[in-house]
Amino acid sequence: MSRGILVASILFLGTAGSSAVVSKQLRSSGGIILQVEDLQFHLDPGPGALVKAKEYGVNLNHTTAILVTHNHLNHCNDLNMIIEAMTHSGIEHRGIVLGSKSIFQPTEDSHPVITKFHQNLVEKAIPMEKNHKVGIELTEINALSADHTDKTAIGFKFFCPRFTLSYTGDTALTPQLLEELTGSDIIIMNVPYPGNKAQGKNLDTEAAIKIITHVRPKLAIMTHFGLDMLRTDPLVEAREIQRVTGVQTIAAKDGLLVSPQNYSEYRSPVRGYN
Repeated sequence: MSRGILVASILFLGTAGSSAVVSKQLRSSGGIILQVEDLQFHLDPGPGALVKAKEYGVNLNHTTAILVTHNHLNHCNDLNMIIEAMTHSGIEHRGIVLGSKSIFQPTEDSHPVITKFHQNLVEKAIPMEKNHKVGIELTEINALSADHTDKTAIGFKFFCPRFTLSYTGDTALTPQLLEELTGSDIIIMNVPYPGNKAQGKNLDTEAAIKIITHVRPKLAIMTHFGLDMLRTDPLVEAREIQRVTGVQTIAAKDGLLVSPQNYSEYRSPVRGYN
């Protein structure tokens, strides 16, 4: 493939953001697929990831890496099955799993999410902390800090050849996060709550406005909606964010497909890629 042409996409397999929304399946909860040329990343494969991948035409065997922000089930329930799909149940020893420490190690409240069997199926399984960096071909992935009920929770920042994309995961707003998000062309924010009604160390619309005002991305995408947000209507909240900030803001829907290269200045954050 020519280096002058970047093929990239973001596909939302689900936009559910609370246990109530997930259990009632008011929105799906299969995570996010980021494709950058030949690389395929699966972020936060919650319940239904397998079903929604099939529905939207995603070949999970092509997955390069699975990335999990923390150990809550609506983010990681299908992790082991996605590993099976990625490796053909271990026939192919391939793929990478990147995630918070709680995915790999026991905590006071939970067992490791990934089983020892499935950890042995992949080429690499890497616990990540904030500021940890991993390079996969021409893409660099940085772990973002997060302030959430899972104390090991992280977000992810992707430095791709022609754009930089950040995914906050679940977190409250902190000054450190604002600085780490700086330089993002696209920000995907988990915003379960409308207005200023955030609970349990999560973002709400007011926090999203502060993030966008500080970072000034070219595109902001809201996802991971709770019951209150669905009642209010995420589209209404997105329009208000765009009105206040002047930055294009999208309220994601299940199956939303975005072309990130449309929101870059065609500058390369990866050395040697013009």
